[in-house]
Amino acid sequence: MNRADVSSVFVVAIDGPAGAGKSTIGRALAARLGLEYLDTGAMYRSVTVAAMRGNVDITDSEAVAALARRIEIHVGSDGVRVDGIDVTEAIRTPEVNALVSTVAANASVRAEMVQRQRAWARDRGGGVLEGRDIGSVVFPDARLKVFLTASADERAQRRALESGGDVQEIADSIRSRDRKDSERAVAPLAEADGAIVVDTTGRPVEDVLEELLGLLGVNP
Repeated sequence: MNRADVSSVFVVAIDGPAGAGKSTIGRALAARLGLEYLDTGAMYRSVTVAAMRGNVDITDSEAVAALARRIEIHVGSDGVRVDGIDVTEAIRTPEVNALVSTVAANASVRAEMVQRQRAWARDRGGGVLEGRDIGSVVFPDARLKVFLTASADERAQRRALESGGDVQEIADSIRSRDRKDSERAVAPLAEADGAIVVDTTGRPVEDVLEELLGLLGVNP
């Protein structure tokens, strides 16, 4: 499926680094707009978990790509499943955090996931999708493209509150992930052309949500 197949659907693309608030804002925005929401990062994490459990070498790009093409991935409000097995918690472990960037840098894996993401939006007539290349690669013609960001320290604090982990360790991990995602050759983390940059540092969710609704011309 190419871009032309989904160019007319109503898509809001939310990109940005880890901990910027993409999931929280994305879900809230989708609810306000009456649209479905897709966390595309969960798809790459699902491939990572499947590789780990199937003893597939993460650095074997062809083997990981073949795995990505054959597994069934479900990402929804009821959780995340791979081939019918619940991996909602498994995809958020430190082990997955350490490996997912390698999987996400695999060009063949990304090609497969992009096709699935476009199909997801086409089948629903649109939606709110968040990730790292939604506005730049998956839906460059999205109705609204947003790049959410926040200071690394605040992003670490948010993740620490969610996981109970050490703030400094999380901050180091976030900076490492940012670097890997920004420097990868395929679909690097970057502001898409025409994207609106929104800094969420120190801002409540409702404040950011109202800004995005305003950009869409929707009365908050």
